[in-house]
Amino acid sequence: MANVHEEFLAEAQEIIEALSRDLLLLDQAQREERQDPDLLNEIFRAVHTLKGVAGMFGFPRLGRLAHGLEDLLDDLRLGRVALSQGVLDVLFEGVEGFQRLLTETDDGEPLVDLAAFGERIAAVSRRGPAVRGDALARYAFDDSVLSVLTEYEEHRLRSNIEQGVPLYRLRTNFRFASIDADLEALKQRAKPLGEIITYLPSAEGGTGDSIDLDILLASGEPFAALSEALSGEGASLEPVPRAGEPATAPLEPGSEETVTAAPPARAASSTEETSESAPEASLAPAPSRALSAASPPAALEVAGPPVERSLRSVSHTVRVDIRKLDHLMNVVGELAIVRSAVARATERLRGRSEQRQLAIELHRVHRGFERHLEELQDGILDVRMVPLGQVFDKLARIVRQVARDHGKEVRLLLSGQETEVDKLIVEELSDPLMHIIRNAIDHGLETPPVRELSDKPATGTLALHAYQKGKSVVIEIEDDGAGMNEERLVETAIERGLIDEAAAEELSHEEALNLIFMPSFSTSTSVTDLSGRGVGMDVVKTNISRLGGVIDVESELGSGTKFTITLPVTLAIINALLVRVRGRTFALPIASVQEAILLDRDAVRTVEGREMLTLRGATLPLCRLGDHFGLSRDLFEADKQYVVVSAVGHRRVGFVVDGLEGQQDIVIKALGQSLRQVRGFAGATDLGDQRVALVLDAPGLLEELLSTTERARRELHG
Repeated sequence: MANVHEEFLAEAQEIIEALSRDLLLLDQAQREERQDPDLLNEIFRAVHTLKGVAGMFGFPRLGRLAHGLEDLLDDLRLGRVALSQGVLDVLFEGVEGFQRLLTETDDGEPLVDLAAFGERIAAVSRRGPAVRGDALARYAFDDSVLSVLTEYEEHRLRSNIEQGVPLYRLRTNFRFASIDADLEALKQRAKPLGEIITYLPSAEGGTGDSIDLDILLASGEPFAALSEALSGEGASLEPVPRAGEPATAPLEPGSEETVTAAPPARAASSTEETSESAPEASLAPAPSRALSAASPPAALEVAGPPVERSLRSVSHTVRVDIRKLDHLMNVVGELAIVRSAVARATERLRGRSEQRQLAIELHRVHRGFERHLEELQDGILDVRMVPLGQVFDKLARIVRQVARDHGKEVRLLLSGQETEVDKLIVEELSDPLMHIIRNAIDHGLETPPVRELSDKPATGTLALHAYQKGKSVVIEIEDDGAGMNEERLVETAIERGLIDEAAAEELSHEEALNLIFMPSFSTSTSVTDLSGRGVGMDVVKTNISRLGGVIDVESELGSGTKFTITLPVTLAIINALLVRVRGRTFALPIASVQEAILLDRDAVRTVEGREMLTLRGATLPLCRLGDHFGLSRDLFEADKQYVVVSAVGHRRVGFVVDGLEGQQDIVIKALGQSLRQVRGFAGATDLGDQRVALVLDAPGLLEELLSTTERARRELHG
């Protein structure tokens, strides 16, 4: 049953995420005063499917919520309820309710008040006046046509007539062996040009292996353009005559014309679903209606030898628990350690002349093992990677909700959703991004009246941009709001006792902006549901640091604020540079390493208590790791030293080490509860030769180095 429960959660989560994306598109269409019946149908089908899945797997409360939303969506589809921002608010609230109900337990407090939500659905479901049938009389429809239309099809037909959209009849022929794919291909061609209302089988029925269909199409495109796109061999298009106008034939099932040419050549897979509660204006029902009006079943058999039915699934995907992938990745990491041990053993054998042949064979085996291990590692990493769009879609819902709750108009711009990151990083990144966005709406973006006084558009812009940079992923969150008041930030820090006035006078612009990441810092004078409690941005920085990333902030008063987050692509297996410091070995993730150079002691100079090195015209602060970690000089210090240039985000530092031992793939192991709070270390790793190396936390060391430099500078000037 545990496996069944996990399967349901995965299925339901996919449906809810797709439903959320479609609702955002529907919201945009409503703002632009566009109608999109296909999108509304897709949303209806998603809720209907979720209701069925919930009932199947024993989630009655989720099923009740879905049932209420399904009734509301059905009223929207049939025109009984007008789409408004109030209705959309209820639909978005329903999506949030679905998400909460997935985490609800039988022994805990109910997370959703279904009765109260039902009242909100009832409040927006007040149906408009009944639509009279006068519009249908404008066209020469046969009664037999109107009698077979579903309620939804009649509603769409009536709506198009009332809006003055011309109607056309498209007559074509489809073979039973490929009718699903051919109908879907026709729909894809017709969708940009108009709306397919329904399709009716001809009384002729077609031949033994094909069927003639009359398709009713509403389109505002010129007849010539429609005819060129849809007519041709196997299909013909003609306008539906209006009442009282002469025509070649009224639209009715069963015309004397019969089209026997081949169907449209373009094919695509059918993805339509049927609904038990209300049929949709889709192409899927056509075969069932056709079969009921055509010849006996024996006449519908496809010519040729019989084809045995296959029970193979058409799906090529499988859901995998991320914990299983974690286990596999740990195993691969251990194999990487074995690979390094084999390589060292091979090198030792090469030094013995009597074992040279064995060394050659072992080297050949090692190369093959290394190649296959890299393929295995890349394959598992690829499976773990998911697009950032999974997070961005959730954030879009939050932006809409928070902006409406606080009377602000916000336009969200998304780019780089296809950028892929490790699944675990994506999950851990959700909350920090949510904090940043909520603060941007609360502190950054102004209300429409304030923006208009500043000659800005009433609608504020919030942009999320993601892209890959080397072995890192960069996420930028930028708004065009009021920006940060540097003086106000410093005053707040002094008032809260975070810094003293002497230190405040020495702060640079960048340091003043970074005050927002200090614990208990907040410029809010009142506590709201968004901010003012003094928590948020310090948690953001802490969580991002735990992921091996850094966050930078840029802001200009009156113009806006930009946060830049730099993260590793994955934390599972990383490539590291092994460095030697006073007889001990440390691992530095290669993603944060730019280059390694020989240290020229004569080029080192001291500026305000900190050693600096000029590298290609830029000043590079140095950190002697041996001194920083308090390692005794009596252990060992080489005469020849190296500088490993590490870059995280926009900041750089040069780590001074005694030697370089090469690169190696490593698996980071946690240090445990007692050592977890030690700054500067991300964990430890087994090097495969009975040695354990500490893994350096480059972002943490960089932060500590900069803060130490700042304290030294203040003491020097104090």
